[in-house]
Amino acid sequence: MILKPQDVYILLKLVAIGEAPWSYSRMAGALWMSPSEVHAGVKRAVKARLASMKQDRVIPNARNLEEFLAHGISYVFVPELGEVTRGMPTGYAGPVLAPLLQASDDLPPVWPDPDGEVRGQAFTPLYKSVPQAARQDAKLYALLTLVDAIRGGRAHEREIACREIKKKLKHDADT
Repeated sequence: MILKPQDVYILLKLVAIGEAPWSYSRMAGALWMSPSEVHAGVKRAVKARLASMKQDRVIPNARNLEEFLAHGISYVFVPELGEVTRGMPTGYAGPVLAPLLQASDDLPPVWPDPDGEVRGQAFTPLYKSVPQAARQDAKLYALLTLVDAIRGGRAHEREIACREIKKKLKHDADT
């Protein structure tokens, strides 16, 4: 079994929706994926112990997910940086970290998106439909940008992103 980037994308959506009921078809629609892709991703996440089944519900394993995001994701799902393009801000330029960090003269990392309003350096998302899903779900957008800061940020950005992810996962585990 090999974990795929979309499995993390699916897990982050599960964290974002919290206790709300969901189905594979609704999740697929929200993530712009097929239901079979979501089902396969959930199965891999459970097998990797990043989620567990509890009373016919899939629950992200906050502790394992936090550990994987903090210490593994930057080695497993390395982002590709591309040309200057229009897109949606991610990483340190995303909604969680931008207010916490001093502005830089560097072009911000962006997910390439024709509907994006920011010019920046292309940064490959975990899955091709990330910009569309993030535009519809602010919680998911925040989580994805924090993960991208860990995947491709500088040491200080990664440290802050890990701290923020921990808060969001702890809050989810406490509710």
